[in-house]
Amino acid sequence: MDLYLVLGVQREASEGDIKRAYRRLARRWHPDINPGDREAAVRFRQVLDAYETLSDPDRRRRYDAGQEFPRTPPASSFGFAGFDFSAGVHAERTTTFGDLFEEVFARRPDPRLTQERGADIHVHAAVTFEEAWRGAERRATVTRHHPCQQCAGSGFHRIAETACMSCEGSGTVRSVRGHMVFAKNCPRCAGTGLLRQERCGACHGQGVASRTETITVPVPAGIADAETLRVPGKGHAGVRGGPPGDLYVAVHVEPDARFRRDGDDVHMVLPIAVHEAGLGAKIEVQTPDGTVRVRVPPGTQSGQRFRLRERGVSTRRGGRGDLVVEVRLTLPRMLDERSKELLREFGRINGESVRH
Repeated sequence: MDLYLVLGVQREASEGDIKRAYRRLARRWHPDINPGDREAAVRFRQVLDAYETLSDPDRRRRYDAGQEFPRTPPASSFGFAGFDFSAGVHAERTTTFGDLFEEVFARRPDPRLTQERGADIHVHAAVTFEEAWRGAERRATVTRHHPCQQCAGSGFHRIAETACMSCEGSGTVRSVRGHMVFAKNCPRCAGTGLLRQERCGACHGQGVASRTETITVPVPAGIADAETLRVPGKGHAGVRGGPPGDLYVAVHVEPDARFRRDGDDVHMVLPIAVHEAGLGAKIEVQTPDGTVRVRVPPGTQSGQRFRLRERGVSTRRGGRGDLVVEVRLTLPRMLDERSKELLREFGRINGESVRH
């Protein structure tokens, strides 16, 4: 077994490279993260042996010279170990066969020791109508779980190698049901009989710690009110090396006095004067996208609508909606005598009723 291949590093790797490789693989294969997985226990033992040899300059030198060989990790085992009819048997006992077979066949992992996906975080953000039209950025300040810096997210610290107290260094724990004796690998030391790690006190073995962070969230052009944005991986960090959750941002688009959105189209009201409606005009209109020119033909009626193609909101499909302009006839608030006389003359010339 090539220890360099076990850690996935080159033979000339530095001590730092070896340590980083070990931390990465330990988070993946540690028995507490993969309870009941025989292959994971074996792989973790191989990774640990490789690290202990290659991180020690003297042992690494002897290994490179072919004078030291890694130990073979013990195979994981669980099963019937015989009968014991002695009166002095002291071990864990249960009263039903249901408990026995549940442990033998199901062997459900302890949820406290398995990887868990991080929780999602939900926040709100408000943008103006123009920002929703053009696109913008918002900063969300959230308190989220990060991988613990004390243990690099593994939930454990290395300690001096000691015999496992749970199995008294044998690597096996025994349980008795009646006179039947069952043996299984010690869950605390993964069947090795030795302890080299302990739970991280900073994160209590969870591998995560809380920290406040400000996250920049891009708001795409054309976003609609009540739409939710997803920022992958910016939720809480996973427990014991699990994948992180996501950040969800619910966007509120503030209403605008001039514009109203309907799907991908934008509606607006354009006031026009009597002479513009009667004689026609070309009117410049300010929109969030710049100035557009609306052609009002002669004889335009109040309430008439004009559609300007692809002047509305940008769509996620790459196109654009339309700008719908509704003209509204507006009279001056005050009329002088000359204006009134001209309107009377206009009425005499165009005396037909407009109500039928």
